[in-house]
Amino acid sequence: MELRQLKVFVAVADESSFTRAAARLNMVQSAVSVAVRNLEKQLGVRLLERTTHHVDLTQAGRLFLPEARRTLAAAQEARHLVEQLHDGLRGEIRLGLVQAPKQMVVHPAHLVARFRAAFPGVTVSVRSGGSVQHAEDLRRGRLDIAFVTLSSEATSGLDLYVLRSEALQLLCSADHPLAGRDQVRLAELVDEPFVETPTTWGNRLASDAAFARLGLSRRVEYEIGDVSGFISFVQQGLGIALAPMSFIGHDEGLRAVPLGPDAPSLSVSLAVPADQTVSTPTKALLQAAREMHEAAKNEAAKSEPAKPGSQSAES
Repeated sequence: MELRQLKVFVAVADESSFTRAAARLNMVQSAVSVAVRNLEKQLGVRLLERTTHHVDLTQAGRLFLPEARRTLAAAQEARHLVEQLHDGLRGEIRLGLVQAPKQMVVHPAHLVARFRAAFPGVTVSVRSGGSVQHAEDLRRGRLDIAFVTLSSEATSGLDLYVLRSEALQLLCSADHPLAGRDQVRLAELVDEPFVETPTTWGNRLASDAAFARLGLSRRVEYEIGDVSGFISFVQQGLGIALAPMSFIGHDEGLRAVPLGPDAPSLSVSLAVPADQTVSTPTKALLQAAREMHEAAKNEAAKSEPAKPGSQSAES
């Protein structure tokens, strides 16, 4: 069994097509077909069901696919380790980005800049999108690491490093009838028009789940996949929204009203696949994020005023 055969099999499984797999691997289609047939012959099982227009995994193929990924990842990891010892860390990281909160402690751009300064031999390619798609791409090996805004229940098969978690609040225009309230409950909002993010965004998933838990339905009037557009529609009084304060900052001309005990929360995390070997460059990027996160937390703790009656360690 050769690594090249495993790489070809994984590509065909990912693309559900010999033609697309050949294009992805820069190979002729006949060579892709031969590599898969030889692999099946060596294993003594059929891994793929071929039809005229589609390719599906057999039961054996579905069982073999994660093992093939792990083997390829382990080989890549070994290669990276040798390169690191010889000439510094090298490789590529495929990083998934979501629209980051304004007050994000580990901001993606800052993280990539710090990492590239420390490891110039590693290329970081980025892909923007929704958290649901990023989670699926991580599971299928299309991304190495990604920022996601999902609850742990929605990220099976992934390991999460939580960077920030906070409750959602009601956002409305300054002249909205609810703008002066100290608190509102979700049940009071069902007749309001909502401005929302796409269904693949963590913010939307958290909001939808909160209403579903209470058996409530609401009317989403506008669905906007851009933070600035999302904010402007609320500012203009076209609807209300649910979002964390870090999503919008404090100077947007909006009113933020805390929700009651049924308020949903949103976590921003870095996610990596749980069932695959994480590459050395990816581990280094995750470690850089951890260091930035810890440094920010320590700095915030130092800047907090001392509680009355407390003594410093030096007193």
